[in-house]
Amino acid sequence: MPEYYPPTTCPTSDCGCILARVTPLQRYIAEEIATDHVDGLLSRREALRRLALVGVGAAAATALIAACSNDQKPVANAPVTSSGAATSSAPPPGMDSALPTTPVTWAGPQGDLQGAWAQATNPRGGVLVIHENRGLNDWVRSVAGRFAGIGYCALAIDLLSAQGGTATFTDPAQATAALSKIPPEEFVANLKSGVGELGRRVPDNKLAAVGFCMGGGLVWQLLAAGEPRLAAAVPFYGPLPENPDFTGSKGVAVLAIYGALDNRVTSSKDAAKAALDRAGLATTCAPGRDCASA
Repeated sequence: MPEYYPPTTCPTSDCGCILARVTPLQRYIAEEIATDHVDGLLSRREALRRLALVGVGAAAATALIAACSNDQKPVANAPVTSSGAATSSAPPPGMDSALPTTPVTWAGPQGDLQGAWAQATNPRGGVLVIHENRGLNDWVRSVAGRFAGIGYCALAIDLLSAQGGTATFTDPAQATAALSKIPPEEFVANLKSGVGELGRRVPDNKLAAVGFCMGGGLVWQLLAAGEPRLAAAVPFYGPLPENPDFTGSKGVAVLAIYGALDNRVTSSKDAAKAALDRAGLATTCAPGRDCASA
């Protein structure tokens, strides 16, 4: 499942000052790491290690954790390495009909791109699945398989392809750090290539994009860059581009999912809705419950 965050929040104004020298994506990831520590999912040592990997120095990391604490103490026996999704005995929705995925590659703008392909039996459309900050892992592949199980061919792109692919990283924190250093324009170019590959595989069908957390932010970036080949887009929260202009994605229907219990991810909802309205896009912003929405 995607990252799970209880309703601890990180004050955006404080974090902006503390993390003034990092990129917006690095800031977003750093806030996630600090929140994980405060909520007892990471030890302090592990949180500081992960923050260092994304370019946050010790002094800034300490200040960030303090800003995100909100008077809540972390659990004493926090795990050392888990960045953990909430666990549940119930399988995710759609697993009973999920179809298998197969590894695929295609020519991207700067070299081959990797992904996981799930072929629906009688395709009703195609979905580009954009992973969170851990890369293309088994959970993301399961999302593609679940889409295929209900009739939508799905391509889960690996945005660490240029680094050898997610599978080359034995430490998930290193994969997250590598993703945090990729320029936005590289992400967008690769995602546009993914849309093209999806269209090639399911010609004459409508296409959509869905992304989770960091991937949700990349759905927003794809819309801001202009992607008229999409019929629909579903960002699960994620960082919103600064002063977004979605007029280049005319005709795209957008369903934005937010975690109602977590102000850190819902704080940009009104700005997103306003930008979508200005662009004339058909829009629904669903509150959800928390950040583990899929």
